[in-house]
Amino acid sequence: MQTETVTKPSPAAILQMGTGFWASKVLLTAVEFELFTQLEKHPNQTVKDIKSNLDLKCTDRNTYDFLDCLSALGFLNREGLLETSRYSNTIDTGIFLDKAKPSYIGGILEMQNEQGWNVWAKLDQGLKTGLIQHDVKNNGETIFDFISNNPEMFKKFVDGMTGVQMGNFIALAQQFDFSNYKTLVDAGGSAGVLSVMVAKNNPHMNCTTFDLPALKSMATETIQKFKMADHVKVMNGDFFKDGLPKADIVTMGNVLHDWDEETKIKLMKIAYDALPKGGVFIAIEHVIDNERKENVFGLMMSLNMLIETGDGFNYTFDDFSKWAKKAGFSSTELMPLAGPASAAIAYK
Repeated sequence: MQTETVTKPSPAAILQMGTGFWASKVLLTAVEFELFTQLEKHPNQTVKDIKSNLDLKCTDRNTYDFLDCLSALGFLNREGLLETSRYSNTIDTGIFLDKAKPSYIGGILEMQNEQGWNVWAKLDQGLKTGLIQHDVKNNGETIFDFISNNPEMFKKFVDGMTGVQMGNFIALAQQFDFSNYKTLVDAGGSAGVLSVMVAKNNPHMNCTTFDLPALKSMATETIQKFKMADHVKVMNGDFFKDGLPKADIVTMGNVLHDWDEETKIKLMKIAYDALPKGGVFIAIEHVIDNERKENVFGLMMSLNMLIETGDGFNYTFDDFSKWAKKAGFSSTELMPLAGPASAAIAYK
């Protein structure tokens, strides 16, 4: 006779999630301290080394707790125990959290530590009121005006957005078949990374990174760093006012999610008007799965857009396809990229 397995109730998952911000703050603090950058320069450091390099005044026991948390969470490798411990980066933290590497994605984490932390503390108010919860709400600016008026914050914002999308831009450049196309315009191109990655991996492509004048110097710096000036140019403008230059492909990375539904469709129509017949519009976003139960990061990013912008939200591929049809596109497809992100693609 087969016995029935009885699942016993457990509070473990509830407690783990309810205190999840503890783990987040441990990682964000390590990024703030530039711990991973230090360990990439000098691996296998002792607690004494780390306390000295980071100027930590807490006890050795406090430091063991901090570093062993990072190790247990999978962000550090450890050899030995307590007094004999030595710490090094994992493969991931060595690549993505070392400030000396172009693959550094810590900008988005720095932003979360300085701004997102406080804004997310007001999620309850965002849901009750449906209003932006960022400090910008008190002075009537948009979040983008607020950030661009603070040079230090602006650079961190751009670095953060670049970091969170770098893997997706590389994946798109390598996975999408660019062989039948020659030109690309990246609308809202920020620091120019998407254009550079496409041109670098597809030498026949000529790309334009299109954004407001404030981004020109950062985009130019990226193009020069990768020696791609022959294939990538910078063009300034406001696509709401000026439209977009003509191209075979128009891309938007983390742009559509900033806006309400009506504006999303307007942006897709702007892209449509810039394309020839057979042209392609590609939105790189954390597209939510159609059943709305798998891509948790995409769902949380949608909540982030509520509290950061008031109007923005993430969307499913079904949503994208519906809007693409309204904008005039004939067909759509979805291409998974890195992690929880995808390329939502519409063909004219």
